[in-house]
Amino acid sequence: MKKYFITGLLVLVPLFITAWVLSGIIGMMDKSLLLLPMNWRPKAQLGLDIPGMGAILTLLIIFITGVIATNIFGKQLILIWEKMLNRVPVVKSIYASVKQVSDTLFSDSGNAFRQAVLVQFPREGAWTIAFVTGQPGGDVANHLKGDFVSVYVPTTPNPTGGYFLMMPSADVKALDMSVDEALKYIISMGVVAPAFKAPVAPALKETLNHLH
Repeated sequence: MKKYFITGLLVLVPLFITAWVLSGIIGMMDKSLLLLPMNWRPKAQLGLDIPGMGAILTLLIIFITGVIATNIFGKQLILIWEKMLNRVPVVKSIYASVKQVSDTLFSDSGNAFRQAVLVQFPREGAWTIAFVTGQPGGDVANHLKGDFVSVYVPTTPNPTGGYFLMMPSADVKALDMSVDEALKYIISMGVVAPAFKAPVAPALKETLNHLH
């Protein structure tokens, strides 16, 4: 009896969680229908709400924006728009920071997480997986003596939240696993471990050299 119950859970829980996540994403995207005039919305036209119509509209807007942004006229419009935003004091800082992060995450050449590493966090003796994001810059670098590296420590099971740390390179151990494998390991709370490999972790300095 117990065996069948656990087997059922193993089959249904991933399905329910996947459906729940997708439902949340589609529900959020459906809010794009609020951009349409009342008489253009599905409820006004058909007399009922159709789940997913907003998601289709969102994807369509993203696609059309991409088409416009890739031609010469669209690029000029974006440059004018960005110049306008850069003149607004508070908006300028937020927009510039978010754009830099999104360019790194979503562009074809972007690589937000360069390498999976092992660090001691939140205290000495406790180890967790982190990702190298670069090296300290600006005035921060002037106050850090020695060789430091910037790392992102994600939370489990939701890796979109986490901690940004600047640590001595000597305290960071490079791991011989891909970023995807490390993320899967974190999200699964250590249940889905990467396949064992011989201990030939890449030197961290090689990764840092690519940052320059």
